[in-house]
Amino acid sequence: MKRAEAYLAAGASGIMIHSKEKSGADIKKFLNVYNKLEGRKPLMLVPTSYSKIHETELRDWGANIIVYANQLLRAAYPAMENTALSILQNGRAYEVEKNQYSG
Repeated sequence: MKRAEAYLAAGASGIMIHSKEKSGADIKKFLNVYNKLEGRKPLMLVPTSYSKIHETELRDWGANIIVYANQLLRAAYPAMENTALSILQNGRAYEVEKNQYSG
């Protein structure tokens, strides 16, 4: 909280917080205090660790911006790995064409 207050005092236009806790309890506790600050700016969350909490609940807690930063990359990696394996096994790319986005 002291760091958030210092950033706000320095003129930050927003605050982003992150947590490794899966419960989200620390995020909720932080937001309970942060929401009472004078000069509060938009607050951004990146719910990678506490992924079971629905974004409507995060908004109810006071989050303004929710960023799903790692989920797309984590989902893309297995698809790329499977594609590379198929190309190696088949000696060509034809077999993976059915899985490709065609626009």
